Amino acid sequence: MKKLIFLAVLLLSLPIATAAQNAGYVNTVTILEEIPEYTQAQQQLERLKSQYDAQLQNEVKVIENMFNQYQAEKSRLNELQRQSRENEIISKERSLKEREQEIFGQDGIMSAKSKELLDPVKDLVQSAIDYIAKEKGLHMVFDISASQGIIFKDPKADITPDVMKRLGLLN
Repeated sequence: MKKLIFLAVLLLSLPIATAAQNAGYVNTVTILEEIPEYTQAQQQLERLKSQYDAQLQNEVKVIENMFNQYQAEKSRLNELQRQSRENEIISKERSLKEREQEIFGQDGIMSAKSKELLDPVKDLVQSAIDYIAKEKGLHMVFDISASQGIIFKDPKADITPDVMKRLGLLN
């Protein structure tokens, strides 16, 4: 009876052990860094970010100047004038925050531009990963550049070079 239970447990565990061997990993950062279109898109995004940062910094300086001027003249202003200037400064600050959100927010200009420039390259890489995974019969592929939980990786399971060959990045 014990032998029968042992045999049943052994047979049931074989598919699990086999399935665990059908996994691979890839380092998408390594791949993306080798694609000229990706690095060009990142450079373009960085230039655009710098332009927006400069614009916003100029607006901050305008608000700071308004506030400093207000502080210097505050004692000479009547209540109505003080309130008007304070409201103007507050309005400018709100406008600046809205502009920052419009540019750098989750659905902002930079996010949209990033998707426009980077997604086609990422889609190309994903297609190559899918192809190699199917070709090698892999059930799962992990991206080691994005996961902090991987504590061991067998170099035999690395499909990064295969994906890079598929994309024409390696001979």
